[in-house]
Amino acid sequence: MRYLILLTFILTVSTSIFAQNFTLPLWNREIPNYQATDEVEIRDSTDIVRISFVQKPDIAVFLPAKKTANGQAVVIFPGGGYRRLAYDYEGSEPAKLLNSRGIAAIVVKYRLPNSKSNVIPHKSPLLDAQRALRITRLHAEGWNIDKEQIGILGFSAGGHLASTLGTHFDNGDVSNADPVERMSCRPDFMILGYPVITMNADFTHMGSRTMLLGDNPDPKLIKYYSNELQVSKDTPPTFIMHASDDNAVPVENSLVFYKALLKNNIPVEMHIYPEGGHGFSLASKDSHLRDWTERMFSWLEQLEKK
Repeated sequence: MRYLILLTFILTVSTSIFAQNFTLPLWNREIPNYQATDEVEIRDSTDIVRISFVQKPDIAVFLPAKKTANGQAVVIFPGGGYRRLAYDYEGSEPAKLLNSRGIAAIVVKYRLPNSKSNVIPHKSPLLDAQRALRITRLHAEGWNIDKEQIGILGFSAGGHLASTLGTHFDNGDVSNADPVERMSCRPDFMILGYPVITMNADFTHMGSRTMLLGDNPDPKLIKYYSNELQVSKDTPPTFIMHASDDNAVPVENSLVFYKALLKNNIPVEMHIYPEGGHGFSLASKDSHLRDWTERMFSWLEQLEKK
């Protein structure tokens, strides 16, 4: 406890003066739903950085200069089919783009359900996602963030994790001895890029579903993680982008989520591109497709004004 308080103080003081990029462990205490094994984390940098078998989840914090910070923050969940993380391509690169617009970005290296270090495989990604949001909210003042302007961004399976967090959250446990756990883990907005939304076999990404829930999942878990069925009046405003010709994660995933948000009167903006396939991230080499980031920034600016 003393260590956590001291860490909070140091980070608050240091980050209020300088723009910084740094990494923090998600769990300073015992990692929940974890069991020690001989498994080791693997990092492959052949073309992009891919991380698999995450053992010690963490967050990489990217902060803009205090002078340019607009108060918004985005917690980022890279995709990778719940098998690995496309860590720079769908994580640190979007973080740097967000920083260029004065937005703080937090990239989450979350545990993956295919690791034998999990006690119950499907629980670990959401536990880590909730924790990352809570940590960001705890440090909001020191990181020049408005604690009511903390959103999430997820790509592909990371979009499933983001939409799971956006539909499965709590207000924190005020009686918990850990100050992190006292924080709400409800995101204030969601940005979903070609997301896996449903676990419905008709149009899910079966690879993600199998990694998360196994070959023969319990119908209750299928419903629990089919996030179009979990939208409520408290689900945050959402921005969605997808390509019609996505042959990995069918565009129907985004369409059913859009309809569920409308049904519950949740503000939503969606952009469907005719071409782009799957996994284009920032689409920096496609003059038409990369337009999605400008649409996102316009949407974020409108949120900031509300």
